[in-house]
Amino acid sequence: MKFTRWFFAFGLVMASAFGTFLLSACDEPAKAVRVGSKDFTEEFIVGNMYALLLEANGIPVERKLNLGATPILQKALVSDQLDLYPEYTGTGLLTVLKLPSSTDATQVYDAVRDAYKKQFNLVWLTPAPMNNTQALAMKKDVAARLGIRTFSDMAAKASELTMIGPPEFEQREDGLPGIQKAYGDFKLKRYIAVDPGLRYEGLVSGQADVVVAFGTDGQLAAYDLLVLQDDKHLFPPYQIAPVVRQQTLDAYPKIAELLNKLAPLLTDATMQKLNYEVDGNKREPADVAREFLRQNGLIK
Repeated sequence: MKFTRWFFAFGLVMASAFGTFLLSACDEPAKAVRVGSKDFTEEFIVGNMYALLLEANGIPVERKLNLGATPILQKALVSDQLDLYPEYTGTGLLTVLKLPSSTDATQVYDAVRDAYKKQFNLVWLTPAPMNNTQALAMKKDVAARLGIRTFSDMAAKASELTMIGPPEFEQREDGLPGIQKAYGDFKLKRYIAVDPGLRYEGLVSGQADVVVAFGTDGQLAAYDLLVLQDDKHLFPPYQIAPVVRQQTLDAYPKIAELLNKLAPLLTDATMQKLNYEVDGNKREPADVAREFLRQNGLIK
């Protein structure tokens, strides 16, 4: 009889403890999805779009925006310090995978999708139609005076030219070293390394002759600049897409559906306009992102 009473009491204690454990487990908050971005305007805008879309659909988010250049974001993904961020297909191809360049957008996307999955267990979602290709631009009057319309023209006059752009462009495989390899081992008069947001100010103020540009920069139209022709087709397409850890997609399968709905809306013209809202009109990237998502019925 004593043993029966003891066993019954023990069962009550264990049941109570198990119940407490279940309540505790139920109360534990879901793990936040860590959304990152690189350190320039377009990444701030698109990174905020990703974060806002997920939050609006019940997925908790931790923002880790403005982390820096590609190698930092890539390392954060593979070391489980980050769950997703917007990346460019051309950057994945040349900078991360160090594969040969291609001008075929489908081939580039397929190559990075397959290699990222195999090497890193990372997933590329649907790419946007926009192409934020690397470019070089000049004020039209300066370009006309020097007779420059193409990369080849620029390379021939390089010793007379000062170029201004982000610090990483001086070292990247798809930056200045790549141009020098494709267009001859030319030497610039000077390269001015600045924060990406200061590039155009340096060009229009006369500090530099050539600016490192990107295809969706709003300033290209705003300042009526000449984009030099990449006459040897050096640069691959740079379509933006979310790169996501497979484990994150396993935990939140809805992420793919949500972010893939956004992709078709991000065209060249759209991104130029959104980028200029931040760079030209000095609005906050999060506000620009939120307004765009609301206008397109993706969030309330």
